[in-house]
Amino acid sequence: MKCRFCGNEIEDVVLDLVNAPPSNAYLREEQLNEPETFYPLKIMVCKHCWLVQVDEYASSAEIFDDDYLYFSSYSTSWVEHARKYVDMITDRLSLSKESHVMEIASNDGYLLQFFVMKSISCIGIEPSTSTISAAKEKGVESIPEFFGAKLADQIITEREKQDLVIGNNVLAHVPDINDFVEGLKIVLSTSGTITMEFPHLLNLLRLNQFDTIYHEHYSYLSLGSVQSIFAAHGLTIYDVEELSTHGGSLRIYACHNNTGFAISKSVSDVLAKEHNAGLNTLNAYANFQERVEKIRLNFLAFLLKAQKEGKTVAGYGAAAKGNTLLNYCGVKGEGMIKVVADASPHKQGRYLPGSHIPVVSPEKIKELKPDYLIIFPWNLKEEIMQQNAFIRKWGGKFVTAIPELKII
Repeated sequence: MKCRFCGNEIEDVVLDLVNAPPSNAYLREEQLNEPETFYPLKIMVCKHCWLVQVDEYASSAEIFDDDYLYFSSYSTSWVEHARKYVDMITDRLSLSKESHVMEIASNDGYLLQFFVMKSISCIGIEPSTSTISAAKEKGVESIPEFFGAKLADQIITEREKQDLVIGNNVLAHVPDINDFVEGLKIVLSTSGTITMEFPHLLNLLRLNQFDTIYHEHYSYLSLGSVQSIFAAHGLTIYDVEELSTHGGSLRIYACHNNTGFAISKSVSDVLAKEHNAGLNTLNAYANFQERVEKIRLNFLAFLLKAQKEGKTVAGYGAAAKGNTLLNYCGVKGEGMIKVVADASPHKQGRYLPGSHIPVVSPEKIKELKPDYLIIFPWNLKEEIMQQNAFIRKWGGKFVTAIPELKII
């Protein structure tokens, strides 16, 4: 395998999760008896540039097809995060009705809708046509393409260079990260800013967040690796924020080289944290497989004990995180977990890939009265526990598996 940034050969395995189907390939009932495609799921680290990455087995076109069912707007906390960001960045960059804003991977318009409300010109780039129609209802215009240098050239020919380019949880999703970042440089105005949010590799390792590993995440990012990639394309990271979203994320601010932005001390502070954790040494990754295996064994022990005691177990959140966990643990059918509830009507009536557990409306939880409710998107734990606090009435308890098994 060759590194998708520097092109050197990679040999060092960080974690081998064996294989799994694409994490968002939810099944219809008529598909349950059809063959299901599983791909190897293994992440490796390049000891030349220290980019952690998965080999490209499932193509991005297969993953982000017309049946892609992840809609950002069904998480109220994530929409609120987007609203606060829009207010902050509008003030920080003094954006106005004359400004031009673009979001890559704009999904269902969950973020750009707030720029529309401010009458600031904006455009979304979103390859999944299933979410574009939802964005249109919010007044958000979208281009149904994958972003890269070619599309960036087209955008600046047909439209304007962009004063703000946003990418939330997309940098990790691109197979050709060099082409993507070159596209950012092309489309950015002379004094413009790029902001990118992505889960921090440091937290993935420190908090055992292996369930964030799936085929649509091609890269697992540190500030150091992203700084190197951006620098190779003439872009400077001038600020970084540590966020609580997705179990601990970074938000970087980048600009063209030599454009006068002062580099914040936060950049060197985060780089120092990564250096102290040894992210540019193989030692940082040495025992990750062992720790993940312990989580698998503890989660299976919990499910088997509950089954033996005649307890009812359900899940909440038909998230990609949960699909990685369930497939690595080998959970199949409804024997151990009866259903998984999800607020998105687009997922309800489908079945989880690999495990084939049915996805139902949250109302089903009140009817089923489970003894345990497993929260798969643990990053939304507080939101989900608040929404489902009623399970306490019959003695129900919440369960999370990451970073370690907890019954709450």
